[in-house]
Amino acid sequence: NNTQKDSEKEKNDREKPQSTTKRKAVVPGPAEHPLQYNYTFWYSRRTPGRPTSSQSYEQNIKQIGTFASVEQFWRFYSHMVRPGDLTGHSDFHLFKEGIKPMWEDDANKNGGKWIIRLRKGLASRCWENLILAMLGEQFMVGEEICGAVVSVRFQEDIISIWNKTASDQATTARIRDTLRRVLNLPPNTIMEYKTHTDSIKYVWWQGEGLLSYWLKRCNWKK
Repeated sequence: NNTQKDSEKEKNDREKPQSTTKRKAVVPGPAEHPLQYNYTFWYSRRTPGRPTSSQSYEQNIKQIGTFASVEQFWRFYSHMVRPGDLTGHSDFHLFKEGIKPMWEDDANKNGGKWIIRLRKGLASRCWENLILAMLGEQFMVGEEICGAVVSVRFQEDIISIWNKTASDQATTARIRDTLRRVLNLPPNTIMEYKTHTDSIKYVWWQGEGLLSYWLKRCNWKK
């Protein structure tokens, strides 16, 4: 019996490495300053004018790396290109670890985002101020913040901060006010709040939905 138990244990030990392929957890190093949450940097770039499905978008976003401390953040950030120096249709995303920068992610699907459109030349400073405020928990809304995005475009640049619960008006108002303060925005700055549900509907309408609508209106079949 002991021999049988030993052989079964050896078999289980051999199978463990094959079945457990979990990533090593990112933790603060010795004497480093831990953040309240781990965060992941992402990058995406796409061709303007080309329709984007959720599947192609997910394939297009590239994970840069995850960090758990102030020091680890600066090791990533100091080697990254600043948004103002990016070209084309490019985006940087900074989200809590485990949350993908996608509307459909479980943490995002009931939420929305505050959007600010910037004239050229402001993106790098505003992006840095925004993510430092987010990492430093300056928004004071508990676990509501999911992440932030800076989008570089030809005519303008756009920054946004995403939260979990679009229906919580008190929380979205606090995020708006904090965003205005940390970015030192003029009082007349236009800020737009958009739910992710509306964003998904808009993309559907612009793409497959618009085509289907007109085919039905004209009594044509695809």
